[in-house]
Amino acid sequence: MRLFDDRSFLQAITGFERALAKVLSVVLTAVLVVATLQLLLFLGSDLLDLNVNWTGEGLIRLLDQVLVILIALEVLQNLTAYMREHVVQIELVLVTALTAVARKVIVMPPGVQKNPADLIGLGFAVLSLAGAYWLVRQSHIKRLPTRRERATGFQDPDLS
Repeated sequence: MRLFDDRSFLQAITGFERALAKVLSVVLTAVLVVATLQLLLFLGSDLLDLNVNWTGEGLIRLLDQVLVILIALEVLQNLTAYMREHVVQIELVLVTALTAVARKVIVMPPGVQKNPADLIGLGFAVLSLAGAYWLVRQSHIKRLPTRRERATGFQDPDLS
């Protein structure tokens, strides 16, 4: 039976993954377009209304909507990076998670600030994600040569 052959099975799974990633990308793109249009309509109506207080709840609602669209855009980047390179890029995932936690902190309602457990949990999440991101970035940075290592010669010979 050809269906249960390892190579055929893996090709079928890979094809399914690619098709699913494409469907999710198209759906997410449509959601991003609609969400951006809604944000523009919301912003346009609020700009025309002179009674909107932009230093309080109005600004927080606007930031919330912008950050949600940014998070969705980062998820779309994760999907396209997966389709392009066939690997999940951990840096993108960590940046998306950091943005989501930052959104939670930025748009936190005033009543939540009285619960220390929520603040401690969000602080721990921020520190953990930032530490993980730093570790991943450090693993990608190439180590520069130290003074104890021998210098390499010039690539082009001296023509003088």
